[in-house]
Amino acid sequence: MSEAIIEIQGLRKSFGSHTALDGLDLRVPAGSVFGFLGRNGAGKTTTIKHLLGLIKADSGSAHVFGQPVDDRGAAVGIRRRIGFVTEEKDLYPYMTVDGMIRFTRPFFHGWRHDLEQRYLDLFALPRDKLIPRLSKGMRSKLMILLAISHGAELLILDEPMEGLDPTVVEQLLRELVAITAERGTTIFFSSHQLPDVEQIADHVAIIDGGKTLLSGALDDLKARYQRLSVVCSAEPPSDVGRLDGVESVRRSGRMLSVLVSRNADAVAAQLRQLPGALVECFPVTLKEVFLEHVGNNKCSG
Repeated sequence: MSEAIIEIQGLRKSFGSHTALDGLDLRVPAGSVFGFLGRNGAGKTTTIKHLLGLIKADSGSAHVFGQPVDDRGAAVGIRRRIGFVTEEKDLYPYMTVDGMIRFTRPFFHGWRHDLEQRYLDLFALPRDKLIPRLSKGMRSKLMILLAISHGAELLILDEPMEGLDPTVVEQLLRELVAITAERGTTIFFSSHQLPDVEQIADHVAIIDGGKTLLSGALDDLKARYQRLSVVCSAEPPSDVGRLDGVESVRRSGRMLSVLVSRNADAVAAQLRQLPGALVECFPVTLKEVFLEHVGNNKCSG
């Protein structure tokens, strides 16, 4: 098992009567691109704020780079090794791109001028333009430049693609994959854009109600699930959902759409015994897995 860059055990946090985290467990392997998924209010932002030392949990533990995040002695060292990009793209509005870069450099002794220039060129960032005059996509690119140039070993991205046009999203996704491949940087990102996550993530966690519902390597999770399409010559029985491994069943006349999380071959074999049944197996998408756990009446978005 690879080293964990982030490790969370039993994390709990309440704000008044609202429970934001309810025993959250999480393990993020070093060098992974980790998609952190959940509906609005699931606890994603609270988790990120705790990892950054912005709030303190009521109980449980969280370690980054093997150091407890609530240890004041370790906090500064942890933050120096992290790059953070927020949905709001917070940058000083009175600065230019060049001013923001020059302001940031002195805080990091290992600043990489070569990477600074590379991303200035790659992202076509105008050095003399004021921050408020940059598009949201340009601000995202500048924040990534600042994070990578200071040598961040862990990038924490909170909805980094929100509101960006598809061409910018595609460019940023490609660059995030390249950053991990070339530098071994671990990327931990929260997003509602499931196709983006599926495109670049190798590990994911799905949380809801402040708890981890599912976590692991994306390929392994997707391999566990299959969608069985069943067409019968007569009305299919009502107890298909009781078969071992069946997660959900959707009906439309003589047709069934069956999601299984295990025993797919055995379930398919039993379904083929139905009168005149034609059964086909299909792989599932991350969206289907996500909606199965937090969707329908459990999920608002």
